[in-house]
Amino acid sequence: MQSLLARLNKYSGATTAIISILLGMVVGAIMMLAAGYNPVAAYNALFVSALFQPYDLGETIRTITPLILTGLAVAIAFRTGLFNIGVEGQFIVGQLVAFIVATQLGLPPVIQVIVAVIMGGLAGALWGLVPGFLKASRGVHEVIVSIMMNFIALYLSNYLIRTWLAKGADSTPKIADSPPLKVDVLSQIFGGSRIHLGIFIALLGVFVMYYLLYRTKLGYELRAVGYNPRASEYAGMSVKRNIILSMMISGSFAGLAGASEVLGTSGYLSIEAAFTGIGFDGIAVALLGGNTPLGVIFAASLFGVLNYGGGNMQFEADVPFEVIRVVVAAIILFVAANISTKIVGRFRKQKGVKKHG
Repeated sequence: MQSLLARLNKYSGATTAIISILLGMVVGAIMMLAAGYNPVAAYNALFVSALFQPYDLGETIRTITPLILTGLAVAIAFRTGLFNIGVEGQFIVGQLVAFIVATQLGLPPVIQVIVAVIMGGLAGALWGLVPGFLKASRGVHEVIVSIMMNFIALYLSNYLIRTWLAKGADSTPKIADSPPLKVDVLSQIFGGSRIHLGIFIALLGVFVMYYLLYRTKLGYELRAVGYNPRASEYAGMSVKRNIILSMMISGSFAGLAGASEVLGTSGYLSIEAAFTGIGFDGIAVALLGGNTPLGVIFAASLFGVLNYGGGNMQFEADVPFEVIRVVVAAIILFVAANISTKIVGRFRKQKGVKKHG
């Protein structure tokens, strides 16, 4: 028993995630039973429809792709002690700039796609620079600034789309009949789904974040600032510089998510668009993934399965999609409550009492 508790402590992040997921699904099952639905049939429909057919698996991977990048965006900011709640706005700006580059520059197709992806990432980085700079130079809380930047991004994007890109139409023209990041061979492997090369950009982002945080001097400084800014400054590190860089790197991940989504999935932009929610879901992904690169992959995969499979669950098991949002909310709640630590602590306390007696 003692060795089991030691292992739970050693892998406390994974333990928290697993226990939180199970408890969240239990909450969802109780809610379904109370509403007169069959939770076994609902969860069966959820996972089967998301994973067991090539087309559905491809669509699930497509759904996971931007969640990995927005999860990385939130996670790297958290590592530096910052809460980048402006990922949604950075996603929108990256999407807008990538679309403009892909439709307005007239470069050779392959080069144009590469430039569009890079510029989308840079746009997100510049959008993240504003809250980072204000935090570092004036002490303005990044949450307040980044929230406002979300709305600026949304309304600026809608204005430019309506007055310039769409030219009075209901949406912009498509970049091409098939979005530039969509590859026919990859789509055919997954039953004609909309899976695209963005998944490789996302996985590259995971590697970049891991290498940056754990194999470079900059990454060491970012983590040190996150642990203790005063001690880091005393050790000769520039806290202000690291805050700005952290927010810019965070914004670049979000911008890449927006670029990959518009270049890989839709290929066009709608006027009067609302928030996508992908940036906000990135907060949940980072929280569940323990702000680690590998954890973000698993957390994004879970949320991708829930989001895509939850839509099919409505048709196959007649269970409303809102139930899935309740499950997601419950998972986040249990992660925030750090429920696994309390469970392990209670086991340890009970064992200590019995041993003393």
